[in-house]
Amino acid sequence: MEFRHLGSSGLKVSEISYGNWLTHGSQIEEEQARACVRQALNDGITTFDTADAYANTVAESVLGRALEGVRRESVEILTKVYWPTGPGGPNDSGLSRKHIHESVNGSLGRLKTDYLDVLQAHRYDHLTPLEETLEAFADVVHAGKVLYIGVSEWTAEQIRAGHALARELRIPFVSNQPQYNMLWRVIEAEVIPTSVELGIGQVVWSPIAQGVLTGKYRPGDQPPAGSRAADKEAGSSMRDRLSDDVLTRVQKLAPIASDVGLSMAQLAIAWVLANSAISSAIIGASRPEQVSENVVASGRKLDDEVLKAIDDALDPVVQRDPALTTSPKKRPT
Repeated sequence: MEFRHLGSSGLKVSEISYGNWLTHGSQIEEEQARACVRQALNDGITTFDTADAYANTVAESVLGRALEGVRRESVEILTKVYWPTGPGGPNDSGLSRKHIHESVNGSLGRLKTDYLDVLQAHRYDHLTPLEETLEAFADVVHAGKVLYIGVSEWTAEQIRAGHALARELRIPFVSNQPQYNMLWRVIEAEVIPTSVELGIGQVVWSPIAQGVLTGKYRPGDQPPAGSRAADKEAGSSMRDRLSDDVLTRVQKLAPIASDVGLSMAQLAIAWVLANSAISSAIIGASRPEQVSENVVASGRKLDDEVLKAIDDALDPVVQRDPALTTSPKKRPT
């Protein structure tokens, strides 16, 4: 496993992070989740990503139990606040001072830790003044509950405004957590240049496009039994992307991966890490062997010829519009 600085901060994170969205507390049993965390640690992963909203707080609890007994200083724990938790009352979501403080206190208890390495705003809150949000972040940093502050799926303009306030409040604003993969490159035009300028690192989610870039979904076929796309609830958000055009293009990656001695999933992760603006790529897993397969991508370099071949294979179906980075206009309930 190789490590990178999180933006221009002094904090180092593993190139590949372990995340538990859609798995812990929902798709897999807790013992299996613990086995995946143990494998991540054995394979050199030190960075663990979660959120209070995942499985309505249960995912944090599962991760906290899975990391019990691990030297706290040896891992980096990232969590997030914004989406609804609990019964979904009027103050159970968003980025108000009230919800941020209550969310942080809840996360600390569930994760069984005295501090969070990074707290990220899971979306931009259009209904809370940015000053209130950043002042609440400053509160939890100055109280020693949080070390660094970040965001997720903010636009370049929102990142710039948040970073300016964070500097005034003397709190370290170091990360953005966007979706990024071969098929979804909407951060390249605006978010990445702005983040590089401001010293903000990208901890990206869905580097294999929720399994699409593994090649297991084939044009004209039904999603394989047991796959994410076959799941009625978990797969609903991704089935719209499984057009025959996209899946036909993805199959063109198979010989490229073979030529460089990687699986298609490993190629997809290595492609993400080829971008120097990326600090870490988040992987999920339902089985320990999936973790071990994916960490092979750490440190693997792709030359310009391979990168061009990937672009040639996928270019007509790649999403690049920066306007696709959005947050709800109304507070979610």
